[in-house]
Amino acid sequence: MSTNENLEDRIIEVYRRHYLDVYRFLICFTGNQNDAEDLTQEVFVRVLNNLSNYNTGNLKTWIFSIAKHTAIDHYRKKRFSSIFKEGFYKQLPSSEMEPDDFIEQNEVKRIVHAAISKLKPDYRAVVILRGVNELTIKETADVLHCSESKVKVDYHRALKILKKKLNMDAEEVMGNAN
Repeated sequence: MSTNENLEDRIIEVYRRHYLDVYRFLICFTGNQNDAEDLTQEVFVRVLNNLSNYNTGNLKTWIFSIAKHTAIDHYRKKRFSSIFKEGFYKQLPSSEMEPDDFIEQNEVKRIVHAAISKLKPDYRAVVILRGVNELTIKETADVLHCSESKVKVDYHRALKILKKKLNMDAEEVMGNAN
């Protein structure tokens, strides 16, 4: 097997293992399915272009770091007025719920996403990475290039703000963000 075939197999495996996590992160960050799809492709083009040079550290955190920078670049270019305006979750059909329950659940998710979108960027990124994507404290710190204690403090403060705004406990906030 040639080196090119090994790299191709590695690229396919990396994409298969991390595509959905990156896509979910970008959905939460942008609030727009089309933007998330485009940005996910852009992230994996960047990963593809740099994978042969990558050989140390946690691959997942490296990919999320690329995703975060891609999303921030996109965010800066478009200067969104609201990050979660027309979110992905509104488009998910439910076969197990009554229509009223589905509408109520979507409304709660919309409210939670709107509250998350109003957090300052550091808090928003920590909530998305820790609460929605369920990254560890260490992985989140690696993606955000900060200390683990900053991740803990920012996450705690962000959840406190969300709890106050939404009159929900932290578990309800994160449960309704997913």
